[in-house]
Amino acid sequence: MAETKFSIKLHSNNDQCLSSSFFQLLSDNSHKDLMSCTLDDSLKTLNLIDAVHRLGLDYRFKTEIDVILQHQYAIFIDLDGDHMNDNNLHEVALRFRLLRQQGYYVSSDVFNVFMEEEGHFKQNLEQDIKGLMSLYEASHLCLPGEEDILDEAKKFSSKILKEYITNNSIDSKEANNVSRTLANPYHTSFSKFMVKDYFGIGDLDATNNGWANAFQQLAKMDFNIAQNMHQQELFQFKRWWKETGLGKTLPFARDQPLKWYICSLVCLIDPCFSDERIQLSKAVSFIYLIDDMFDVYGSLGQLTLFTEVVKRWDVTMAEALPECMKICFKSLYQITNEISSKIYKKHAWNPIDSLQKSWAKLCDAFLVEGRWFASGDSPSAEEYLRNGVVSSGVHVVLVHVFFLLGQSITNHTVHLLDNDPIIISSAATILRLQDDLGTAKDENQEGYDGSYVNYYMIDNQDASIETTRNHIANLISNTWKKLNKECLSSSNPFPLPFVEASLNIARFVPILYGYDQNQNLPTLEKLVKCMLYKKV
Repeated sequence: MAETKFSIKLHSNNDQCLSSSFFQLLSDNSHKDLMSCTLDDSLKTLNLIDAVHRLGLDYRFKTEIDVILQHQYAIFIDLDGDHMNDNNLHEVALRFRLLRQQGYYVSSDVFNVFMEEEGHFKQNLEQDIKGLMSLYEASHLCLPGEEDILDEAKKFSSKILKEYITNNSIDSKEANNVSRTLANPYHTSFSKFMVKDYFGIGDLDATNNGWANAFQQLAKMDFNIAQNMHQQELFQFKRWWKETGLGKTLPFARDQPLKWYICSLVCLIDPCFSDERIQLSKAVSFIYLIDDMFDVYGSLGQLTLFTEVVKRWDVTMAEALPECMKICFKSLYQITNEISSKIYKKHAWNPIDSLQKSWAKLCDAFLVEGRWFASGDSPSAEEYLRNGVVSSGVHVVLVHVFFLLGQSITNHTVHLLDNDPIIISSAATILRLQDDLGTAKDENQEGYDGSYVNYYMIDNQDASIETTRNHIANLISNTWKKLNKECLSSSNPFPLPFVEASLNIARFVPILYGYDQNQNLPTLEKLVKCMLYKKV
């Protein structure tokens, strides 16, 4: 079988093209074909795929990775999980995570071999640090109903790994690896933010020194090229924002184009979605503008009229609005039609009805919150969360993402999209709860629209703040399980880039709302420097 080659087109000024053997990088002496992976080299192959993901190069090797994992899954199914080094915790956990991340369902029963009859993991695993790290990573792909195995796995592995750090019983290099795993498990973290952490590691895996350095060098080059592209996109978006004049015309508007662009970058991280990121940034800016208008500017009557104008999508009716609100709606109307026109020309589908409905839903949700505040009424925590999922704006973002991607657009998928599918509502729930879990106030906000913390404690008079926070943390954990299930569902009709966008929103939440004691966002600031300004 001929050796498989890959060719990477790097979008730089030099239009440089690299060509090399993907599989040859497994080791200096290996010349086997990727497509003929055997059980003997499966661990080495899995380690390679994991490294490619962590270095942010997976988008360049989608075909190869899918073929390998499809082969791994077929072997697993044929053998019913037997004879695949099921005594190697690292290998079992890594295969489990990679297959689930790729959309293959693997039963959590694969971990039963590592458990006692009482349902606890075997104590002799405590010495297997690499296995425990992989087990901890795998536990974050838990589905509803798998708590007995995967929640136990998370509890068991995190406890021991934390003890290793606390007791200073491992060297500093290994302690750093353990700390990084505990703080940023791959599946629930924004992986692109972690890429630089792996540039300085001389041996991503001790058994694969032959290819580690080559991939690191490729990843650095790839990162710098993508960074240049993101800088150009941000420049174009800032120029558009300045030309709209909305930052000066609307007195209530936050002027944060960098933050809005970062939100779109998180959703559409693949470099090929350059124009899509710019268009999405425009939509994100209006989510913030309209949110500010409802929070700190309009009266309840004016906001009710504005919502009705958005529902009817009527420029003539907008003439009755105050000047600032009129400008806001007309600008929203114009940019939404422009985005719809671009999508129609590129993908032969006019999304204007769905986009307009998403804005109407958002305004409706903002208005409900405004009425609660104006009347002094306190909704139940459940009512607040149900409405807060919509007012998060996640639905607006993902509806735009879906049409900008232009994949799998059918009457069926559009109908699902318009009716809050779980893949959207789960990401929105995580965002809303994580936002409310924070204690800091947004630095430029004077309005107040309540929080789940407040309403839960009103509903449960005996609940302490600590009990409430634990309750919210459990809700977030359970919502992640629902999102995982949706991503693995064979009936999920949405394309993988859309699924990844939904996951990335949930992953980005701790960064977006990671306030410190000074009400700053140090993690977000670090992300901005990393992704846009700091070369490697």
